[in-house]
Amino acid sequence: MTPSHSRPDASDHLKRRIGLRSAVLFNMLEMIGVGPFITLPLVIAAAGYRLSVWAWLLGAVIAVADGLVWAELGAAFPRAGGSYAFLHEIYGAERAGNWLSFLYVWQLSFSAPLSIASGCIGLSSFLAWFWPGLNGGPLVALPALHYANLAAAAACLLVTALLYRNLNSITRLAWVLFAGVMAALIGLIASGFANAAAAGGWHMPVSPAHSAAVAIGGLAQATLIATYDYWGYYNICFLGSEVRRPEKTIPRAILLSVLFVASFYVLMNLAALPSVREAASRAATGAAVHLQLAAEIARSAFGLWAGRLMAALIVWTAFASVFSLLLGYSRVPYAAARDGNYFRVLAAVHPKHGIPHRSLLALGIVAAAFCFFSLQQVITMLVITRILLQFLLQHIGVIVLRFKRPELARPFRMPLYPLPPLIAMAGFIFILVNRSQALGGLALAAGIGLSGTAIYLIRARNKRQWPFVSLPQGAGAGDRG
Repeated sequence: MTPSHSRPDASDHLKRRIGLRSAVLFNMLEMIGVGPFITLPLVIAAAGYRLSVWAWLLGAVIAVADGLVWAELGAAFPRAGGSYAFLHEIYGAERAGNWLSFLYVWQLSFSAPLSIASGCIGLSSFLAWFWPGLNGGPLVALPALHYANLAAAAACLLVTALLYRNLNSITRLAWVLFAGVMAALIGLIASGFANAAAAGGWHMPVSPAHSAAVAIGGLAQATLIATYDYWGYYNICFLGSEVRRPEKTIPRAILLSVLFVASFYVLMNLAALPSVREAASRAATGAAVHLQLAAEIARSAFGLWAGRLMAALIVWTAFASVFSLLLGYSRVPYAAARDGNYFRVLAAVHPKHGIPHRSLLALGIVAAAFCFFSLQQVITMLVITRILLQFLLQHIGVIVLRFKRPELARPFRMPLYPLPPLIAMAGFIFILVNRSQALGGLALAAGIGLSGTAIYLIRARNKRQWPFVSLPQGAGAGDRG
C-alpha cells in the first residue's frame, strides 16, 4: 500500500517548503492574537485570582487532547485543506465523505472569515485607544456603523494584499510579525512583575470566599474563554501539502506550539495578578476596561511611553494573527475545488507566486464584509459553528478510521488512544452547553449545515455523486489505498 503522505492528489501543485520552525511560527501567530490581551481580565474575574491559572492549564489540556487528533490525521493525510482532506478520507471519498467534506468547506466559508474578522475588529478597537474618533459614526442614519468597522475591513484587505506573493516572501514577513508578537507578550509579563516589585513584591491578591459550586462554575467559564484563546495550534494542517517531512513536522509543530503558548499564557496571568484587582472587579463593565488592561499595566510599571508602546504591540499582534489565519484557511476552498467538490473557480494557482490566489481573495473579501458585525456576534457565530461542523466530526472520525482502516500507514499514532478524542469531545461539549445564548448559536450552525447539505444534494444529483449513484460493494473508503 502506498503511504498516504506520498500519494499524488490535487494539492501536489503546491511545493513542500515549510520546515518545523516555520510550522511552529504559523501556529503560534494564529494562537496569540488579540484574544488573550482582551480576555485576561475576564478569565481572572470568572475564575477568581487563585483559580485563574488553572483555567489556562485546563484549556491547555483540551488543546493537547484535540491537538493529538489533528496530529494523527495531519501526519496521515498531509494535504492542503486540513479537515477537508481528513473528512474526505475518513467517511469515504465516494460516500458520505464527499458530503461531509463539502459541508465542512461550506461552513468554513463562514467560520474562517468570521475568525479573521474577529482579529481585525479587535485590531481596530486597539487603534481607537490612539484615535478615539474611530468610535464615531460616519452616517447618522446608520448609528451601528463606526469608523472602527471601516478600519477593520481595511486591515482585512491589507493582509490579503500582503499574502498575495510567494511562500518564501510570506515566511520572511511572518518572522518579522512574530518578533512583534513576542515583544508584546514579554512586555506584558515584564511589566506585571516589575509593577509587583515596585509595590513590595509579588503576592496573590486576597480572594473572596465562594462555595464549591460557584468556584467550579467560574472555573468552567474561565476555561471556555481560555480554550478559545488557544485555538490555532492546528493551522499547519491546512498547509499540509507545503510542509517538508509532514509525518514528523506536523505532530511536533502542534504539540510544541501548545506547550510554548501555554507557558506564555500562565506567565502572563501570574504577572498580571497583582495589578488587576480593580480591573478584574470591573471586567463586565465594558470593552474599554478589557482593551486598556495590558497598556495600563505597562504604563504603571514604566510610564506613559510604555503604555503606548504596549498598545501598539498589541495592534501588531492582532495583525499577525489575521495574517496567519488567512494564510492557512485560504488553502481549504482551493483543495476542495481542485477535487471537484467545491466551486471550480477557486481551484486556480497563481502562475508566478504559486499560491491559491482566488481562494485567498474570496476569503479576504468575505472577512472584510464580516467586519461590520460586532465582536460579540462574530465570536458567537464562529465558536458554535466550528465545534459542531468540524471538531466533533474529526473526534468521532479518528476513532472510526481506526476501525475501518487499521492497515492505514499512520506515521504518528496518538498516545493513550482513545482518551485524547474522548477528552476533547467532553471539553467541547461542555463549552457548547455552557455558552450564553447557546440555542441561538446552535440554530445558526443548524442553518449553515442544512443550507450546505441542500447545495451539496443539488450538485451531487447533477454530477451523479453519492447518494445518487450506486457503488459496488466495498467501494468508497480506502479506494485510494
